Amino acid sequence: MAQITFKGTLITTTGELPATGSKAPLFNLVDGDLEERSLEDFPGQKKVVSIVPSLDTGVCATSTQVFHERVGDRKDTALIIISADLPFAQKRFCDVENLAHIHHLSTFRNASFGTDYGVTMADGPLSGLLSRAVLILDENNTVLYSELVPEITREPDYDLAIKTLNA
Repeated sequence: MAQITFKGTLITTTGELPATGSKAPLFNLVDGDLEERSLEDFPGQKKVVSIVPSLDTGVCATSTQVFHERVGDRKDTALIIISADLPFAQKRFCDVENLAHIHHLSTFRNASFGTDYGVTMADGPLSGLLSRAVLILDENNTVLYSELVPEITREPDYDLAIKTLNA
């Protein structure tokens, strides 16, 4: 279990984020067309995996927009945003914000994702939602960068994530 904070209040997660050098656990999540998607759907691409509590919050919206601006149109990289939001809400958000280069995936059919990735908040006011985290994966789904954002109301370290992606 890892510990983060929400507005200064200590929160525990259900496990540990995959470590640098490890293989990212496979998953089956749901896209905007209600189809199941997995890491295997992005062969030969690097991946930016941004895990957020809900796209309906300011920090989650901002981080999604920033990653879209920085890597969204790269052909060698899949930008994957994962939240517990319903696929309809994710799709609406991306349409309204004109975020065409995002693969938004929902955990609504697969709660084990949060446990497998160690990001489900086990207590606190957002208990049950995913904590904020970023993973950079290579073409073989090996973790190159792993960040569990220590304060849920803060943005991730974009510069370090993108530097790792570009290395």
